Amino acid sequence: MLDYGKEADRYDASRGGEPRAAAAAAAVLGLVPPDARTLLDVACGTGLVTRRLSRPDLRVTGVDAADGMTRMAAGRVPGSVVLGDSRQLPFPDDSFDAVTTVWLLHLLPGAEETAAVVGECARVLRPGGVFVTTVDKAASHDVGSDIDAALAGRPVRTAPDRADAVRSHAAAHGLTGEGRARFRGHGQGRSPRGTVDDLHRGWFTLLAPDSPLAARFAARLALLPDQEVPRPDPEFTLLSFRKQPAAAAP
Repeated sequence: MLDYGKEADRYDASRGGEPRAAAAAAAVLGLVPPDARTLLDVACGTGLVTRRLSRPDLRVTGVDAADGMTRMAAGRVPGSVVLGDSRQLPFPDDSFDAVTTVWLLHLLPGAEETAAVVGECARVLRPGGVFVTTVDKAASHDVGSDIDAALAGRPVRTAPDRADAVRSHAAAHGLTGEGRARFRGHGQGRSPRGTVDDLHRGWFTLLAPDSPLAARFAARLALLPDQEVPRPDPEFTLLSFRKQPAAAAP
């Protein structure tokens, strides 16, 4: 797992920067009801997407667990970013009209933590509000390129952000499916040399950076042509869910 506090300074430039943030924010806002007045962006990172979620009638708050990330986000969304754990959000029940998690659930270690985060997002969401989240992040990066072929057979963990699993967690917390959107991950097309760098940085969670297995995959990647040329950008998927009002007592 990457240290996202240490990654803060290079995070935006290594992940598509402003074009990717603009595409993500536009897709998220397309799933946020026009009558929403408050939005919480959970795991807001550097705030690059968060600041684009603001509109004149929508007050946006960001929360992140990494000090380095929250410091950068606070500069972009002044007075609206707090330090906090997504598994225990520092907000009362029913606080927001919309809650978003963009590129968070895939980072969690397993189903228990994913269920906890979805449950917390549901808790702070007002009845009738909407939860929007990315799903299937890792699968989105498989674009059918020669890099994907070179990486075939690597150990892959069960993705905690699988769409079917997220739907199940959402239903368990009173959230029903509402909508779906896709957007381009500008600047995230992999190059062979960049993928080797990612191997050595621990990007592939079940491949220890200094292991013989990682070295074998790095050697395969080194044989590919156009070492610096990015392959096609991935397309990411968003799902939205609406929180149902609590059942009236008989």
